[in-house]
Amino acid sequence: MAFIKHIFKSPSKDHGDFFIAIKSILGFKPKDLSIYKEAFTHRSMNEKKDSGEVMSYERLEFLGDAILSTIIAAYLYKEVPGGNEGYLTKMRSKIVSRKHLNILGEELNLIHLVKSNLPKNNFSLNIHGNVFEALIGAIYLDRGFKYCKTFIYKKVIEPHVDINRLEGKIISYKSLVIEWCQKHKKEFKYITYDDNGKDHVKHFAVMLKIDSDVVSKARATSKKKAEEKAAKRAFYKLQAQISKSSKH
Repeated sequence: MAFIKHIFKSPSKDHGDFFIAIKSILGFKPKDLSIYKEAFTHRSMNEKKDSGEVMSYERLEFLGDAILSTIIAAYLYKEVPGGNEGYLTKMRSKIVSRKHLNILGEELNLIHLVKSNLPKNNFSLNIHGNVFEALIGAIYLDRGFKYCKTFIYKKVIEPHVDINRLEGKIISYKSLVIEWCQKHKKEFKYITYDDNGKDHVKHFAVMLKIDSDVVSKARATSKKKAEEKAAKRAFYKLQAQISKSSKH
């Protein structure tokens, strides 16, 4: 009788599809499913915990970000014994970049589990990476550091981290162009100008001037994105000069 009672109280019966989906993503059974539900709850739901705090993935995202960064740092410290602080910091930044975390979140289709009162197509791409970090935070609270490390090795390090490939990966064209300009004492300036595009979504138009020349132009849905896009175009235009400079 006690055994039958236990079956009907099991998480797989109480929480159905969510339990199955989380177990499939994690590769192990979650103990406290409520933590994972918080990891997939957007603040627009206006849900509150028993303590009165807002139910949202944002605090878990903060925690997950710190844990992910620690585990990646420890991995690089061990794998690259000759790497100095600057090198290790740059490599870690490449692995935990927002763009890379968004890809990881998309691969796991995490947004499918997000509860929100907003249409999911209204979210920026960063929702994928944010929820991925929140999931890591939930794993830590539910099962501890060891399970976090196993999950990160399985989902991040083993399939995606190749030291040699990462060494040549550019995570910010803007930083690269700025470093080159500063090294060669060139003046650079991003200028926002009027965008007469007919798109329904507002765009920002930016031109990049180096010394007195307009090297590139770009437009995007935010000023930051437009500047990065313009920097990328400038990089490919000046690639021979920048590559030659980086070798010296």
